[in-house]
Amino acid sequence: MKTFILANQKGGVGKSTSAVNIASILKSRGNNVLFIDADPQGNSTDSFKAKIKDVPTLYDVILDDERIPIAEAVQKLEIGDIVASDPLLTKADSILLNDVEGIYRFQDALANFSGYDFIVIDTAPSMNSLLHSCLIAADRVIIPVTADRYAIQGLYQLNDTINAVKRRQNNKLKISGLLLTKYSERRLLDREVKETLEKTAQKMNTKLFSTKIRESVKVKEAQALRSSLTDYAPDSTTASDYNNFVNELLKEKA
Repeated sequence: MKTFILANQKGGVGKSTSAVNIASILKSRGNNVLFIDADPQGNSTDSFKAKIKDVPTLYDVILDDERIPIAEAVQKLEIGDIVASDPLLTKADSILLNDVEGIYRFQDALANFSGYDFIVIDTAPSMNSLLHSCLIAADRVIIPVTADRYAIQGLYQLNDTINAVKRRQNNKLKISGLLLTKYSERRLLDREVKETLEKTAQKMNTKLFSTKIRESVKVKEAQALRSSLTDYAPDSTTASDYNNFVNELLKEKA
């Protein structure tokens, strides 16, 4: 079982869209995939049409006083299996930081958990204890970035955090690479930022993925219909890009 986490403290980079479509594509190829929404905003949970009221959520798994096994929080839905987000996840810092082993709760939840080939975790656009906890439990980090002047802001801080977790708490953790989203080859700025990101990735001891995710109106249409793009518009350019990205991702050596 391999666990991918999508992380970037900068919002608006297509993180949730990428996470949902990566999970959807992996599932469409015959894999058993679990999606975990660790973002209190719950955008991915909404795309899955998952419940958050009167059902166990990620809050019950890692933050509640009487924590439950993660298997009890899995919702099996048409788009795939998910452990839903919960607005109460905003309490993570106050709860996890008051427990000497709090940041290990996510790792503990997955320790004896099986039955899936892949776990895909969506995270909030912030550097907090919940992200730290997710990193301790993950194998690989995918960092979505957009082609704008501020794309690099925060990347080095995130890299430092990931490296610290790798040294101290999870030596299997690795950045798979930077994923350039909302990209247009026709825009000069996009091409310039792409070159900068390639150099930045080298400094971070990782890579900028060859696959670029192009913009498409179909993305917003899929979100409005609470669907994955690959289900709603499988022939769109962006869906094609995500398929190519998953091909590239799976070629990565263990």
